[in-house]
Amino acid sequence: MSRPPLAAGVSVKVGTADPATHCRTPFYLRGKRGVVVRALGCYPNPEALAYHKPGLPPVTLYQVEFDAAEVWGDRLREAPYRIMADIFEHWLEPALPDGRQGNTA
Repeated sequence: MSRPPLAAGVSVKVGTADPATHCRTPFYLRGKRGVVVRALGCYPNPEALAYHKPGLPPVTLYQVEFDAAEVWGDRLREAPYRIMADIFEHWLEPALPDGRQGNTA
């Protein structure tokens, strides 16, 4: 079942899966909260393409912004350092302000 696209400004949490296969999501961002900046388009799933599969249906790639303190800890709270990453939709879930994942069903 597909879900509606995530809008710019939506708070998201990156999934915490640790697949034994190829994956395009940086390990240091897993479980971290960020904000969708924009959708970059739909592409074949690169995690399937790595195994010579067609990667269909296509998945949306999002540009997501993270506060560096969310990723690297409080030592970076003083300056507004930001991290930008392109993350495919199957790794993202809407997040509630307290960090819990929202119900996307």
